[in-house]
Amino acid sequence: MSTELIMLGMAALIAVGILLHKPSKTLGLPSLLIFMGVGLLFGNGEFNFVYDDLALTSFIGSLALNVIVFVGGLNTSKASIKVAYKEGGVLSTLGVLLTTFIFGGILYYITNFNILTCLLFAAVVSSTDAAAVFSILESKKLKLKESTDTILEFESATNDPVALLLVAILTEMLVSTGDIISGSTIAVELVLQIVVGIGIGYLIGFCCVKLLNKIKLEEYGLIPVFILACFFIAAYGSQMLGGNILIASYVAGVLIGNELKRGREVSKHFFNSLSWLAQALMFIILGLQFFPKELFGDAFSAILPALALIFLARPLAVFLSYLPFRGVSLKKKAFISAIGLKGATPIVFALIPASAGVTGAQEMMHMVFFIVLISVMVQGWAIEPLAKKLGLTD
Repeated sequence: MSTELIMLGMAALIAVGILLHKPSKTLGLPSLLIFMGVGLLFGNGEFNFVYDDLALTSFIGSLALNVIVFVGGLNTSKASIKVAYKEGGVLSTLGVLLTTFIFGGILYYITNFNILTCLLFAAVVSSTDAAAVFSILESKKLKLKESTDTILEFESATNDPVALLLVAILTEMLVSTGDIISGSTIAVELVLQIVVGIGIGYLIGFCCVKLLNKIKLEEYGLIPVFILACFFIAAYGSQMLGGNILIASYVAGVLIGNELKRGREVSKHFFNSLSWLAQALMFIILGLQFFPKELFGDAFSAILPALALIFLARPLAVFLSYLPFRGVSLKKKAFISAIGLKGATPIVFALIPASAGVTGAQEMMHMVFFIVLISVMVQGWAIEPLAKKLGLTD
């Protein structure tokens, strides 16, 4: 297939997705699933085109994920952080760890994977997806009591780094002939990634807003371009220095979004559009990467793990995480435990062990796809009726 035809097809898919955006939101489903479906249709040999490049898919997926997290930071107010950082912070760290160990233990008894692979599988799906949470809350126009929606958004925007670190460490252990990495090594690596990520993200974000507020560019269109350059410096500068790329992206986004004085609106619209484009391209290429005949062969084996994650692992991890917060109502904890939406993030994370050649990673990637699909269908649909049933709608 020629380059011209590929570009024409991608542009047509994006245009169709934009036109279907409103009706899909009315149904409560992310329109981006349409892109994945079309990718599945076109990438498996139809129209003389076959796409199968795990390394490229992983790179594009990771880049798109960085953009989404950065834009999530841009749209997060300091007021929201002050409200949600305690509960959301515990959910995005301890909650991810508990979900990984609880779900990994369940998987060990219901699948044929070894214990390390089960933990890797659990780490891949342990975090909630920011794009999915933001999309569904926005489509339903939901405002929830007790700052429940703010905490869900904060958790989903900040829990990817811990999950990513766990996936990277467990993948390394599996490809290193089962060598065990000590708990102290993991703890040091986690602290290093968090501290460096926060430091670099804050430094670059601070310099960005100081320069923009002082120089006062006459051409407003240059402001988002400069911010985009600073985002790349923060993200990949942090990665080069051993920090977490997602933490740096989010921190830089929060600082720029809250401190920028000129060009805030034009930048907001520019980056919201960029985030939407990143999500669209990510879902298209993820859809192209899967081959339907192989994918649907693992569909039934994903149902039991998906139900175990939704109804056992996630609720238990949330309730354990909330033990220090005795004043939080039961209905709030129940709602947060039930709404652990998955999106493209777990599929991107599943590409890491697959591209590294981990045994069973291809089957795991297929199962993760269906876990995400079931999560979007079940938990995405349940948000509004469950909130009303618990009396949390404001």
